[in-house]
Amino acid sequence: MSSSPTPDLDFGRIASRYDELRNIGENWPELVDVLVEEGDLRGRRVLDVGSGTGRLATLLVERYSCKVWGVDPEPGMVEVARGNVPPGVGLKGGRAEDLPFKNGWFERVTMTLVLQLVDRPKAYAEILRVLQPGGRLALATFDYAHFERYFLGGYFPSFEALDKERFPSAAELEDELRTAGFTDVRLRRLTQRESVDRETVLERIRGKHISTFQLISDDEYRSGLERAERELPDVLENVLEWIVAVGTR
Repeated sequence: MSSSPTPDLDFGRIASRYDELRNIGENWPELVDVLVEEGDLRGRRVLDVGSGTGRLATLLVERYSCKVWGVDPEPGMVEVARGNVPPGVGLKGGRAEDLPFKNGWFERVTMTLVLQLVDRPKAYAEILRVLQPGGRLALATFDYAHFERYFLGGYFPSFEALDKERFPSAAELEDELRTAGFTDVRLRRLTQRESVDRETVLERIRGKHISTFQLISDDEYRSGLERAERELPDVLENVLEWIVAVGTR
């Protein structure tokens, strides 16, 4: 496991199609429900770190009456988000390790699938800085069981090891949060299942819809894509294994 940010990833390349390629459909609201419940987000002043195209910010405003700011380091993502989020959502460019906000400005901070992309100790320190006393971090990330069961690992053999290097395990995550200074740390697991048709899977692979694709060799990518084009069934049964973690300032 590494707490350093993953280098040389280009999210601007897919910003305009990110929601289409990464869409987790009917599973997304359920995950957000758990995040809101565990993080006590309803009606709060929330900063969404790594806000991407604004999917979480939109749900937090429309379904949970939150007051939301989003911050993301990729200008293309921020631009797409401006066309997605409802009025009143503030958006800024910025890194998790250097948040462009005042001390103690937020009641809550959220992160979804961001830990693998940042220098976590620096990001945790910045989150603690912008949270008010008693404020809470609520994040969602993948459990190691997800990588062990992920069907694309059969086509791209490097995936499991790469992702286990980038993401913290459940025990590592809990230790990281406590070491950073969060209290009342707790983790909750969520298992989701989805059926994905063959053409959708192939479109996602061709669009390199997850950042791990940018870390494998061209030969492995080509070989895996060719195998998928030959062997994928008409419908894939996929399992998503999440960890939702919270900690208090």
